[in-house]
Amino acid sequence: MALLCISYFIAVGACLTGVGLLIEQSLAPAASRRWLWAGIIVISAFLPPFLAAWHSSSVVAIWGYELFSLPAHPHTSETSVSHNLLDCNTIYGSYFNWSWVIALNVLLVWGIANARRVSRLSRPGGLSHNTIVDGVDVVLTESVGPATVGLWRSRVVLPRWVLALPNSERRYVVRHEEEHRTARDTWLLGAMAVVVSLAPWNLPLWYQLNRLRLAVELDCDNRVVAALGNPGAYSELLFKVAEAASRGPRLQPAFLGASGSLEKRLVALLTPSRTRWIQRFGSVILAALLITTILSVPHPQRDVSAHVAKHAGGHQLAGAND
Repeated sequence: MALLCISYFIAVGACLTGVGLLIEQSLAPAASRRWLWAGIIVISAFLPPFLAAWHSSSVVAIWGYELFSLPAHPHTSETSVSHNLLDCNTIYGSYFNWSWVIALNVLLVWGIANARRVSRLSRPGGLSHNTIVDGVDVVLTESVGPATVGLWRSRVVLPRWVLALPNSERRYVVRHEEEHRTARDTWLLGAMAVVVSLAPWNLPLWYQLNRLRLAVELDCDNRVVAALGNPGAYSELLFKVAEAASRGPRLQPAFLGASGSLEKRLVALLTPSRTRWIQRFGSVILAALLITTILSVPHPQRDVSAHVAKHAGGHQLAGAND
């Protein structure tokens, strides 16, 4: 993978991140956002390779303007390196490729190990056991949770101290995790994490994954408040659970969400922003312009016209000599 090609992939991801932020800004406060960011992640990961295969063009002819010219004689080592740096179809940079493979395997192994650790901590048996709390099947543990774990068979995990909460507060905690389970948020986050790990060098993808984690919690908060009401009491409970759950491991999706998301969730609950129609319209227009830019800028590829001309000239000369 060439340097210019990597830069192009990152640039497309950054532009699509801007599209996601603009569209999110145009949505109503109670609108669902998780599928927006899931779509942005998938498009950011797979659109650049698609454009490389079907929308390619020389880097010297972007929108009809010559940005720079490539060397015309690639037989020298210096020129060959220049072409390799710019050619997205060239397998170049063995160090980068090996680093990519190593990073991918490390992330996958870490993910599998973390999933096994969470499964072991929340598996019924020993200090943990199944029970029913407020009509929901849960696994009671000593310190893990409140959270929802498991990809194919998601289950609600609650620490024992949740049972000591007042009934009205406990209902919020249980309902929040049950909403995660029924919405299969663990599956969504797990699938998107795998997509992001395929290109660990693409920094915009990691930011998009963080936005997805926040969106999952915001959507869940909206559903819980819509069902049980009283966003003020729900916000106060977030503080209380944050203090009590600080002793256990942080999981996600969970009542507390990702690290650093608490303030954003409280702002969304207590002071939801009301975007004026002109701001929504402007956000949609800017997002459309960014999408148009992404689709209209050709994928960087080495200018092979000089090579074709040279080889054609060589064959003609050989034929004349014969």
